Amino acid sequence: MKIAILTIYVLIWPTLAAMVLGVLGWNVWKDIRDARRNGEELV
Repeated sequence: MKIAILTIYVLIWPTLAAMVLGVLGWNVWKDIRDARRNGEELV
């Protein structure tokens, strides 16, 4: 039982990190699109 809990714990962190990276990437992409539509620079 302890091995199963440890395995789940170890596999959760890469999943959470991938989700956070995905959200950040999606929001950056939205900002880039909005800047292009408005004729502005991103930075």
